Amino acid sequence: MKNRIGLMILLFSILLIISGIAAASLGVVSIPFSQVTRIVLSQFGITDTNGIPDHYILTVLQLRLPRIIMSLMAGAALAICGAVFQSVFRNPICDPYILGISSGASLGAAISFIIGLDVIMFGITIPALITALITLFVILGIAGMAHKNSVQTLLLTGIAVNFLISAVITLLIVLNKQEMQKIIFWTMGSFASVSYKEILFFIPLFLSSLFVLFFYSKDLNIMQLGSDSAKNLGVNSGRVTIITLFASSLLIAGVVSICGVIGFIGLIVPHIVRLIWGNNNRTLFIFSIFIGALFLLIADTLSRTIAFNSELPVGSITAIAGAPYFIYLLLRQKNEK
Repeated sequence: MKNRIGLMILLFSILLIISGIAAASLGVVSIPFSQVTRIVLSQFGITDTNGIPDHYILTVLQLRLPRIIMSLMAGAALAICGAVFQSVFRNPICDPYILGISSGASLGAAISFIIGLDVIMFGITIPALITALITLFVILGIAGMAHKNSVQTLLLTGIAVNFLISAVITLLIVLNKQEMQKIIFWTMGSFASVSYKEILFFIPLFLSSLFVLFFYSKDLNIMQLGSDSAKNLGVNSGRVTIITLFASSLLIAGVVSICGVIGFIGLIVPHIVRLIWGNNNRTLFIFSIFIGALFLLIADTLSRTIAFNSELPVGSITAIAGAPYFIYLLLRQKNEK
């Protein structure tokens, strides 16, 4: 079984590399696959770029490669967070944004646009991350005061806070119509402004959160048996719930603070993976990372190539793919009752 999973990981890794190079060759300026490969390998000293036009090199390294790398990490992050939320809440139609973390980040971004911080480095990212984390602590605090952080209380608190912050954002948009287009486009998700600085900012957050989630994957498996059974087997369900939700929310906050709100990946990818590879969270996390990364890479590539001389919000692409599947899940759940 381990050898089979190892082989699948290798194949998916190769697929992501090939897909990333293919994505870098597509765009308003079409660049041959072979030349993109040479440009990328030249950064490791393996090949040279002799004979390749300078604008090809600039386009690949400065414009397309950063957004490809970030889309891969963001897709992986949203997918594994979706798997965690579905496991913790024991509901296959939960997604990473259900606690309102994305709304918290969107509030910080909206304020940044309104006061003009979007023109400075990390002017949106840092405020969005801060407000997302504040939102998380508020939700945990309210749920803790209400009922010892039970998953049901967390869920209901998150939904309430999500509606409240969404209402505040709507008011801010109405009162600041000159920034409306920027705010709305950002909340629909985009990798257009991603640079290597955002990638370097996100990598430590990405790796540390993944480490925590994989570390507790076995405990999450045991928790599926019920809180009493988990307690008898030495698992503190409350502590594991808070730690995994916090790590997931931190990861979500990082993604949203950089790329905006990109929906449905955390909903549909874990569910598809669960149907194919089963409910073991370690396996679920591994393949959710790969499928989520590939899904968002394809969505981002479509968002910047499907319309001539313009870019669509990547969130609209994922919604077009995800909404029908979400409806299918609801109908399937109804038929199973």
